[in-house]
This record gives sequence, C-alpha cells and structure tokens, in this order.
Amino acid sequence: MKRAIVLLSGGLDSATTLALAKAQGFDCFALSVHYGQRHSSELAAAEQIAATLGVHEHRLMGVDFAGIGGSALTDARVAVPEVSSEGIPATYVPARNTLLLSLALSWAEVVGASDIFVGVNAVDYSGYPDCRPEFIQAFESLAQLATKAGVEGARFKIHAPLIQMSKADIIRAGQRLGVDFRLTVSCYQADAAGRACGKCDSCRLRAQGFAAAGVPDPTRYR
Repeated sequence: MKRAIVLLSGGLDSATTLALAKAQGFDCFALSVHYGQRHSSELAAAEQIAATLGVHEHRLMGVDFAGIGGSALTDARVAVPEVSSEGIPATYVPARNTLLLSLALSWAEVVGASDIFVGVNAVDYSGYPDCRPEFIQAFESLAQLATKAGVEGARFKIHAPLIQMSKADIIRAGQRLGVDFRLTVSCYQADAAGRACGKCDSCRLRAQGFAAAGVPDPTRYR
C-alpha cells in the first residue's frame, strides 16, 4: 500500500479527508498539531477519529503559534468573532497551513510517503488565503525543491480533495464513508468537553452544511 500523511485536526473536514484517503487505498499516517490553539478538545477528537477510522500511526506534534499571537485562535486577548464580517477574519492564524504542511512533508520523507492529504476548502470557508488552490499548488512545487527526496526524483503530491466542495457535499461524502461526525469538533471556542458555542464562523458554516445536506446535525452545543 502507498503511504500518505493526513493532517487531522479533529474537525469535520479533516475527518472526511482521512476517510477519503483510506478509500483510495492509502496506508495513512495521521498528524495532529497542538499549535497553541484556545482548546485541546479538537485534538482529543482527532485521537478518537484516528482510532475509529484506523490509521497506521497517529502522531501529535507541538509548535508555538501562541508565542507569536496575532490570531483570535491563539491569543486570548483577541475575541473570537461571533458575527460575519468582510475580509479575512481575526481567526486567521498567520502561515498556519504552511507550517502544518511543512511538518507533514518532513514526516513524509521519513516514512517514505509521497502523498500528503489536507482538508482545506475554498468554497464554504472563512476566506483564509492558505486554503486556496494557488497555495496548494505552490506548496507542492516547494516540496520538490526543498527535500532530499524531491531532489532525488520523488514526486510529492499534495491532495486537497475537499477544496472545491461545499460543506454539504463534504458532509454527504463523509457520511457515505462512515465518518462519525459526533466525534468531530469544529468550534473555534469549544469547551473542555468539546461542546460547541454555536456562534462562531466555524459553527455557522457547520450548521448550514448539515442543514443543506439534509443530515441531522450531531453537534453537541453547550
């Protein structure tokens, strides 16, 4: 089986991405990252999802975005927006996907994987610049230039299977593949038990997705 690294945050999108990678026959290595986000309940969710869907290995790594700040997700002094706004929201974490994909690329070299899966989406999303197709294409080019494996002929592929899907389509795909959405945590300010606020941008997009998909919303709200 071909090996793949799958970035697994514990949310709805990354869980569906893992299920899609497995459905394509990849031997999956799941990578979750504690980057200083407001809560760790999504990481506990990631552990459950990895165990439920079955992965070769699930690894948790840590970096310190909280030490840099500049985002409502990593700086307690910045409030998480609870109403829609124009432009890139305060929940944007500077260069987060660049760093997460770099960690995945590093692990891919070590385990001999040429495929990396990430659950970014450019349709029903918050407008983050590192969720766009242009970014994924640019990082794939970087992977060829920045690694020993790439220089020696390996062809890295960054898979973003959800990038052009609506949230409703993602939910339908996950449901077909047996993803237990009750385990997932998407809220930007979930409590220690993983219960959602129901007010942040991520909660709104998630709720709208379940409604549009015609699937009962299993989200636990506080």
